[in-house]
Amino acid sequence: MRSAAAFVAAVVRPEIRALKAYEVAPATGMIKLDAMENPYRLPADVRARIAAAVGDVSVNRYPDGGAAGVKAALREAFAIPDQFGIVLGNGSDELIQMLTVAVAVPGATILAPDPSFVMYRMNATYAGLRFAGVPLAADFALDAKAMLEAIERERPALIFLAYPNNPTGNLYAEGDIEAVIRAAPGLVVVDEAYHAFAGTSFLPRLAEFPNVVVMRTVSKIGMAGLRLGYAIAAREWTAEIEKIRQPYNLNALTQAVAPMLLRETTLLETQAAAITKERARVAAALAAMPGVHVFPTHTNFVLARVPDAPGWFDLLRRSGILVKNLHGWHPLLAHCLRLTVGTPEENDAVLAALETNR
Repeated sequence: MRSAAAFVAAVVRPEIRALKAYEVAPATGMIKLDAMENPYRLPADVRARIAAAVGDVSVNRYPDGGAAGVKAALREAFAIPDQFGIVLGNGSDELIQMLTVAVAVPGATILAPDPSFVMYRMNATYAGLRFAGVPLAADFALDAKAMLEAIERERPALIFLAYPNNPTGNLYAEGDIEAVIRAAPGLVVVDEAYHAFAGTSFLPRLAEFPNVVVMRTVSKIGMAGLRLGYAIAAREWTAEIEKIRQPYNLNALTQAVAPMLLRETTLLETQAAAITKERARVAAALAAMPGVHVFPTHTNFVLARVPDAPGWFDLLRRSGILVKNLHGWHPLLAHCLRLTVGTPEENDAVLAALETNR
């Protein structure tokens, strides 16, 4: 009888076998600044209300299949007009998968700037599609000329534009995004995962562009554990995407908690403002270090090119601090570290470790 390895080799697609699984670094006991999470815990009174709400959830029953309460809370919290539909996902990751599957005709191409969020490329591979990455400029700006040439050449069914971009942290010029949208023969997804820190959004302009979906997540504003993403688009788009969404994809606990937290607008805005303030302080302190270049950011993380990214990463890890080493991911990210903005105390620990030991 053949071995399991032989069966895998015979059955699993070669491009899947060539992939590496998305790895999440263990962070027990460490200051965790590698995943762009909000570092602030909820106040005790809010946690108590959540505990009571969760205690009332009938976990023996399936959740609301349409998650109507969550959609209503999102509309109210972010002023989403009724003319647009909303599709909910188990984080943005599931929405990226749904959007990719929706356009996955044989021979279709997914296009995105490069480097950008790794799941765009991975989901193209999952769906058996071609992925075309268009290199960013050296300063991480969108190369509009190269993008338009790629659109003409590839005729992509789907374009992902992270706004701001991950892992570079910058906002592309609005005019460049408009040019891409107008030139695109298919769907354009404007991924606004970091909208709370960006100070701008394409949501107010969504009615101008019939081929645009605005995609967001609540992970960066303090709800990463809920795994809630949402896509906003013309109802003609959301009607098709809903056909791909798995039944009951948003669990009952998330549906109980998310509306409560979305009503805590003052708390969420206060935390986002604190992160933005700390972002400026951390960026300035890093930029003052010899040999360090800090890139502009409109997110809750700071990207810095340092003299020795692997060495600095190990130094911080030995100090009990976990950040993201991007060296080796892409030529434009050579010797770059991505540091999530933490609490003032966590950020002080990072800066002290670098000042003392580098």
